[in-house]
Amino acid sequence: MGNRLAWLPAIAIGILLAGCSSSQKTSVSVVDRDHPATTQQRQPVTSGQYRVQRGDTLYSIAFRFGWDWKALAARNGIGAPYVIRPGQIIRFDGQGQSRPTAIATAPVTRKPVTGSGVASRPSVQPQQPVVPPRSQPQTAVVQPPIATKNASGARSASGWVWPASGPLIGRFSSNGSLNKGIDIAGELGQPVLAASDGSVVYAGSGLRGYGELVIIKHSDTYVSAYGHNRRLLVREGQQVKVGQTIAEMGSTGTDRVKLHFEIRRQGKPVDPLQYLPRR
Repeated sequence: MGNRLAWLPAIAIGILLAGCSSSQKTSVSVVDRDHPATTQQRQPVTSGQYRVQRGDTLYSIAFRFGWDWKALAARNGIGAPYVIRPGQIIRFDGQGQSRPTAIATAPVTRKPVTGSGVASRPSVQPQQPVVPPRSQPQTAVVQPPIATKNASGARSASGWVWPASGPLIGRFSSNGSLNKGIDIAGELGQPVLAASDGSVVYAGSGLRGYGELVIIKHSDTYVSAYGHNRRLLVREGQQVKVGQTIAEMGSTGTDRVKLHFEIRRQGKPVDPLQYLPRR
């Protein structure tokens, strides 16, 4: 009996340690461009700041940190056409506003040269305007748009079509640490289609965990994202039509060939199956 009582503290400590090891870690808002936790955020980051890198757009930053692009623009005093530049600071806490740095030049003045009591006219060279360099998106080779039929041949009541044909292998989860969209399996190089009309606001591989990614703005409310492509066939600023081929399916940023597809409403992920037509 005495030996059994002596074991009780050891057993209690073992149970406590097992419980601690199985508990989930508390998520922390991170503003590091390449930190994997960045892509796991569901709630918008509301503290800290982010320095714009080459290839970023306002839309890709809003997508990465869970913001509605209009709200993020307003928070930083950025107006239409919403151009940002490398080195610019984007704030999430609202303390101060971020504006592109203007490059100004002082006017050149010359004193008149006096000779025999007559002042000569100053010689002033015309000043060339200095234009800040624009950030060029890092995109793949762009090809002319290829019009194709949508994967299912049908549209939903709201006008959406399936972005690819193939079995559904991953579903949306309301838990922020899990899937924020759906995953569709397919063949390498298979066409990836625009799910609705819109404008390409990001095309590149700057968002860790998404591989070669396309983001399309459909309205002031909705954007859609297409990840893990092998090749991008559109460029930023390009208008696309529903059912148009925008990329080739691949496995960049993941372990198998598939399309990761998201729809975001005012910056928040929503279940794409609520918008896509039934198969």
